[in-house]
Formats: sequence, structure tokens, C-alpha cells
Amino acid sequence: MSADPVTEYLRLGLAFDRLEEGFVDAYTGDPALRVEVENAPAPHPAELADRARALQRELPAGLPAERAEFVGAHLRALECSARKFAGEEVGFVDEVQAYFDVRIEPGDEAVYREAHAGMAEALGVPGATGDRLREAYAAYRRADEIPAAAVAQLIAEFSGSLRETVRTAFPLPDAETVEFEVVGDKPWSGFNYYLGGYRSKVAVNTDLPQYMSSLPGLIAHEAYPGHHTEHCRKEQGLVGSGQLEHTVFLVNTPQCLMAEGLADHALAAAKGTGWHEWAAEIYADFGLRFDPERARAVGAAAAGLIRVRQDAALALHDRGDDIDDVAAFLQRWLLVAPDRARQMLRFLTSPLWRAYISTYVEGYALLETWLDRAGPSGPERLARFGRLLDEPLIPASLRRELAA
Repeated sequence: MSADPVTEYLRLGLAFDRLEEGFVDAYTGDPALRVEVENAPAPHPAELADRARALQRELPAGLPAERAEFVGAHLRALECSARKFAGEEVGFVDEVQAYFDVRIEPGDEAVYREAHAGMAEALGVPGATGDRLREAYAAYRRADEIPAAAVAQLIAEFSGSLRETVRTAFPLPDAETVEFEVVGDKPWSGFNYYLGGYRSKVAVNTDLPQYMSSLPGLIAHEAYPGHHTEHCRKEQGLVGSGQLEHTVFLVNTPQCLMAEGLADHALAAAKGTGWHEWAAEIYADFGLRFDPERARAVGAAAAGLIRVRQDAALALHDRGDDIDDVAAFLQRWLLVAPDRARQMLRFLTSPLWRAYISTYVEGYALLETWLDRAGPSGPERLARFGRLLDEPLIPASLRRELAA
């Protein structure tokens, strides 16, 4: 093994991009190392699995305990990915656990029925179920839709406002910047491409409509104080202090669960539970009417449906259900049209992304429990959110703190 275990970890992680382009979500380290990996003979997945196991056995290899634990958790994830690439059968639940260090199980349809009852109340059709509830929700979503011509301007407005707020609470380098672009034909709604040097490109997918109730959260998630902010703070702090394992961000690893959970809590961290009123003022400047109270009530009720998409992934990959049945399941519980359900299935059936839905579901839940230890709001909770931005935390770290 190299005298530097981190270099070996980086070399291994970068090799996965030779198996599946996009596996390396971001790399800001020594470009010579990446060139070396790109110019090497094409790796065989089984060899990568062996290398990941060997590196795990040799830890801590001189690393402090916290860094060794971080690298070890990511090596376990890479070892599972390599076995999958090699054609080995791995049970879906075990696959998710290896990647993200969480054990998933099906949701409770009683909770989904309760969520539907809350949504019916919020939509002004108490007691409605089935087609009647779906029609009421569809009407609400149509009224919530943002005119396509206004999307780019609103992205700029929301990102500017959030950036100003975030830079006060979590200072960022003067050079940091985010470039937004509108794209199509993608299996996701938004994506942050971190370029290094405190720069990000954020792509927003407009294949399907953007909604007033969700656009602020999307911008917070991808930029301020979500992915872009986390990348900047960790590049400045962790990488700046020599923790070079944070120069690479790899798909299907524990850092993804932490990052997505953080990003899904980003809007509340920046603007609190009253973000709806802030958004309504911005929308009013564009001649759009956004009802904060109604949006808050619908959103609170719909939060009970967070596990539906993970249930769909379990149905597809654990039970082997027919894809049309899974589409119908998504339509039933998420009250979405067939085209929206099929868009979700693109993500859930992607070889690279099929397990990734658990980062949102389990990441949000774990981080919510951990953040709640600091109270529902206030400076202590904000400081705890700041730890997510700055520290090399993994799911095991949070579980230990919760147990203590």
C-alpha cells in the first residue's frame, strides 16, 4: 500500500468513473492523479472490489480515528459497487445498507392514508379520496405552476436572496459563485455540478413544470445553503486543512446520504418555517399569487408520503414487482399523473441511481432526528446545521451522538 492511504482511496474512487461515467460526482484534487487513472488500463470491477477490501483491512494506516472511519465507510460502499459492476447478485436492501449505512424497510400505508386525509383537508375537500382527491390536488398543482418564461428570472431572484442570507450565517469565500442553466431529458429535477474553486453549475430540469411551492426548496437544496454551500465550506475547511479524502465526491456512498439530507433541510435552515411568506413576496413581484398558508398545510400533510418512492424502489428491486404495477402505486399514493410517475421510474430504474432514493428518505429522517435535539428552531439548531456543512460526519457519527 502507498504511504498515503488517502491517495489510494482517491485513486480507487476515480477508477469507478471508468466503469460508469458520472460515478465521480465531483473531484477537486490533484489533476495529475485523475489523468493517471484515466490513462491506466481499463479496470476490472472484481479487481476494484479486491482493492477496496485490501484498503479496508489496512486502516487506520496512520490516519486519525475519525478520518479512518470516514474512509472505511466509503471503501465498504465502493466494494459493494464493484461487486455489482462485476455482475454479482446483491439483495437490494443489503445494497442500500452497504452504500449508505442505513437499513431500509417498507413504509406504512396507514401513514399514507393519514397523509391523504390531511391533504384533503388542506385542499378544501375533507374526506375526499381516490379520483376526487387526485383531481383536487391536480387543480392545486395547476394553480401552483410557474409560467415557463418566468422560471429563469425566479431562479435568479431566489438564489440571490438565499445567498445573501446564507453568507451571513455561514461565511463563504468571496470568489464563490453558482451558474444556473435550464436543461431537459434528465431523470432528476435539479443537479449540482461542483467544479472546485468554490464554483458550481446547477442544472434545473424543465421537462416537467416547476411549481411555486417547490422552486425555493430546489434552489436551497442545490445551492444555498445546500450542496454548493457544503462543497465550498468543506473545500475551504477540511481540504484546506489537508483532509484530501474530501476532494472526491462519489455516488452511492455515505457522503451522499448526508449531503441529500442536509440539502433537504436547507430551506428551513436558511428561512425557517416561515419561508412561505418570504417566497410569496418574491412571487408577488412577478405578478404571481402564492398562498403561504395553503402551501404550508398541503406540504405538511404531503410530508407523510416521503417513503412512497422508496417503497416503489423496494417493489421493483427487492420484490420484483411489475413496472406497470409500481407506476400505478406511485400514481395512487403521490396523486401524480402517469407521465410524472414514469419520470420517477426513470430515476428508480437507472443502474447508477436506482438505490439513490434512499438518500432523500433516510437522509432526511436521520438528520431531522439529529437536528431536533437542538430544538425546532433558533441559534442552537442553526449551529448544528452548520456542523453538517463543516464536519466530516457520516450516518454512524450521528447515530452515536443520538445514542449518547
